Amino acid sequence: MLKEIDFIGLIHKSTKRDYLSRVNESPKAQVAEIAKRWDYDYWDGDRTTGYGGMNYDGRWKKVAQAMADHYQLKAGDKILDVGCGKGFLLHDFSLVVPGIEVYGLDISGYAIENAKEEVRGNIQQGHAKQLPFEDNSFDLVLSINTLHNLYCYELFDALQEIERVSKKDKYVCVESYRNEQEKVNLLYWQLTCECFFTPEEWAFWFHKTGYKGDYGFIYFE
Repeated sequence: MLKEIDFIGLIHKSTKRDYLSRVNESPKAQVAEIAKRWDYDYWDGDRTTGYGGMNYDGRWKKVAQAMADHYQLKAGDKILDVGCGKGFLLHDFSLVVPGIEVYGLDISGYAIENAKEEVRGNIQQGHAKQLPFEDNSFDLVLSINTLHNLYCYELFDALQEIERVSKKDKYVCVESYRNEQEKVNLLYWQLTCECFFTPEEWAFWFHKTGYKGDYGFIYFE
């Protein structure tokens, strides 16, 4: 049964955002095109084209701990992070649950090349719409801040793929909005979104694709 759970709020809300500066300081279409290359500029370049330098600082450890506690993860369990980036969350899972098996997939070759060394060998390049894993392979499949970067037809396949490769628990976190102000803020801030919906519309997608896992939303308040 689907359940809304907020694992990401503390990290998301810790960043202060100037939405008007974001949309006015540089040509939005141009920087979005650069960001969607998923290379240096997106991960480690200027803040206008992405993260402005994504370096490991341990902030994801509290997320890993909360998820490990909630899903009762233990040594020997296998987890998959779809859209894992540089693998920081995977690394922190290995710290909070010694003996857990972590695997990741990301579309960015640059992110994988610069992933946390301890988990880099377990990350492969690929697309969420076609996961290169057998049915029922993982105890937990998660995808955080990734699925809203897909087109609708890719999202459909990705949610079904997450359901397919999981033998137990699933969790996805996606961007959403509840009012016009949050929608405008999202449009001003985002660089890579292709599909973003209200919570009710996301519920439609979960039902339509047969996704039965948990979910969370990020709002730009």
